[in-house]
Amino acid sequence: MAHRYPGQRIAITRLIIFLGLVTYAIMVVYPMFWVLCTSLKSNKDIFLDPFGLPSMGDLQWSNYAQVWTAGSFGNYFFNSVIITSLTVLAVVLLSAMAAHLLSRFVFWGCRALLFYFLAGLMVPIHLSIVPLFFEMRALGLLNSRLGLWLAYVAFSLPFAIFILTGFFRSLPVSLHESARVDGAGEFRAFWHVMMPLARPGMVTVAIFTFLGTWNEFFMAFMFLSGEGSQRLRTLPLGLANITIVSQYSSDWSLAFAGLVVVVLPTLGMYLLLQKQLSQGVTVGAVKI
Repeated sequence: MAHRYPGQRIAITRLIIFLGLVTYAIMVVYPMFWVLCTSLKSNKDIFLDPFGLPSMGDLQWSNYAQVWTAGSFGNYFFNSVIITSLTVLAVVLLSAMAAHLLSRFVFWGCRALLFYFLAGLMVPIHLSIVPLFFEMRALGLLNSRLGLWLAYVAFSLPFAIFILTGFFRSLPVSLHESARVDGAGEFRAFWHVMMPLARPGMVTVAIFTFLGTWNEFFMAFMFLSGEGSQRLRTLPLGLANITIVSQYSSDWSLAFAGLVVVVLPTLGMYLLLQKQLSQGVTVGAVKI
């Protein structure tokens, strides 16, 4: 019986891992490539040859212009940018301040306060949506960007505090103490010393908050479904409504073009910040 040497076993293992990664990459990349190709077809071509490549001489770039104007995606895009940007900004700043407090200072109820924040991770959105809806209505926040923004911030904070508390605890205490000894106030030490060091963790929180807010549909549908809310709706709601643009007939070319418009900012942000994302998740993985 032939024996395999350790070098041969390592080579076979690497080959299997490589083939597995290539297969996974194809499974991830091909659907996105197919969506892009389909968005450049007409409805007739989509039904005649759904998996074929579009004709290079007949690329339907007009689908994007039509979805931006007839589908009102310009307005939806503006709403999503405003709400998502403000949500990311608020969540990153508030969670960084809370995480710094919980990781650097010991006071009565500190651990209970941390678990109070983390308890928000155990509250399903679908379970809380009914009482939240009535509360928003009582406060007059339905069909408004402010109400939707407050809901996004509230549901994003627990996870952000969980990530950043572990990250701030991984930072050297001596740096914070040195800043205080040099005469910096608590706010200045936090803003000029601790926050720059926590940048990978904050980028991680920003990316996850961006993904969750940009693609969120359920709360936006619940809080922006009243009369006069059409101009306030976000991209996921616009994508859901794209089938009624042409008198309630399914215009799949517009739907796929709208899907590309929704996906591209997410993909671009991830590709731009993937290094900080992986670094933030790894460094912040410490015991709470």
